[in-house]
Amino acid sequence: MTKSNRLPAIVREQMTSEQTAMLDAILAGPRKNLNGPFVAWIHSPALGELAQRLGAFCRYETGLPLRLSELAILATAAAWQSQAEWHIHLPIAVEAGILPDVAEQIRQGATPDFPLEDERVIWNFANELYRDKRVSERTYAAAVAMFGLPVVVNLVGLLGYYALVAMTLNAFGMRAEGQGEGDLPFAETVL
Repeated sequence: MTKSNRLPAIVREQMTSEQTAMLDAILAGPRKNLNGPFVAWIHSPALGELAQRLGAFCRYETGLPLRLSELAILATAAAWQSQAEWHIHLPIAVEAGILPDVAEQIRQGATPDFPLEDERVIWNFANELYRDKRVSERTYAAAVAMFGLPVVVNLVGLLGYYALVAMTLNAFGMRAEGQGEGDLPFAETVL
């Protein structure tokens, strides 16, 4: 379970029926754990239920291969400097085929040296959207030509969902399961 220094501890016996229904849905779904923003969202089960269903679609049903979905998630984690999001998704991305050197370049804020064109297209799309708040005609056309319009729409949804995840994790000072203070991929900003 993700830890937070801002959220009160909550145990099943203290949960409302809506909270336990959300908890049970998450644990019965493809994730099978609460690692990520779910500990925060359980405090607002109406939001949490909708968000976790959207997240299941964005993670597993976008039409992108896992390697490219995880690349988009790493781009999001780096853009938001989300400690827990990076910690959770880095091993998944590497196992799915993202080269460790490429992931490290993303973490450092460098322009990655991608071995595959589909990775470059996903990176350009995500990077432009986060950096410029828009996507250039060239990048948009390349993404649609490579993946098709429905998948590009889903990519935007995936990026938006994981930005929500990153904001949740950052706002509530959340760390991933097993993530210690010496395990932070980004310099910690204390306000």
